[in-house]
Amino acid sequence: MKTTVSTLKKQKENKEKITMLTCYDYSMAKLMDEAGIEILLIGDSLGNTMLGYDTTLPVTMEDMIAHTAAVSRGAKNAFVLADMPFMSYQTSVYDAVVNAGRLMKEGHAHGVKLEGGARVCPQIEAIVASDIPVCAHIGLTPQSINAFGGFKVQGKSEEAARQLVEDAKKVEAAGASMLVMECVPAKLAEIITNTISIPTIGIGAGAGCDGQVLVNQDMLGMFHDFTPKFVKQFANVGEIMMQAFKDYSAEVKAGTFPAQEHTYAISDEVIDKLY
Repeated sequence: MKTTVSTLKKQKENKEKITMLTCYDYSMAKLMDEAGIEILLIGDSLGNTMLGYDTTLPVTMEDMIAHTAAVSRGAKNAFVLADMPFMSYQTSVYDAVVNAGRLMKEGHAHGVKLEGGARVCPQIEAIVASDIPVCAHIGLTPQSINAFGGFKVQGKSEEAARQLVEDAKKVEAAGASMLVMECVPAKLAEIITNTISIPTIGIGAGAGCDGQVLVNQDMLGMFHDFTPKFVKQFANVGEIMMQAFKDYSAEVKAGTFPAQEHTYAISDEVIDKLY
């Protein structure tokens, strides 16, 4: 069944958990889609996992469009959600709508995600008014790493907790279809989840959210530059890949690959005529 903002809202109402994973390419999108993952997030985390940047800040609209388009071609049932990269929506409401439109038109996304609470409500309202579904993102917002002074849990003081609750209410009122909460204390995230009617997706925000998201390279054991506390490794794919690369290298150097079953034949008669 095709996942839409309506089916996701229904899942929250029925207390059915929602699954989201980051995805950046066609082949991975096909696997996730066939596995039944409901939302494929083309996160600007691709700056870290795919492009090797220290932060997400250098990621461009062109980066996001190219990866979103690739994922869209592999997704048949999943909802394709594209991150709006740094400075693609902060500069003006006009820029936010134009760039959200590009992710839909050129990337074939089904919706866009942008970071921030009350301060980005004008952008959310304008994007939604253009019939583009929006996912808001509060708590630890990686594009604000320099303002935060690093990757830190958000909402631990009374004032900060109240601000997150208010941000959640305001982005819902602005028209957001769902909300990602990152690095938020579990009890606070559960209160927010029970306060608003739109689905909440947690990453380091406890099991009380309506759904969960992880970076696929983290949960597959493929990315070791840093590992957040909230990551669970569901498979050690990185180790399997490393061994496969070593085995391939060894067989090529030993001359055992390619073997006869991997080669194409030609008649001796044709070969004889070449001499």
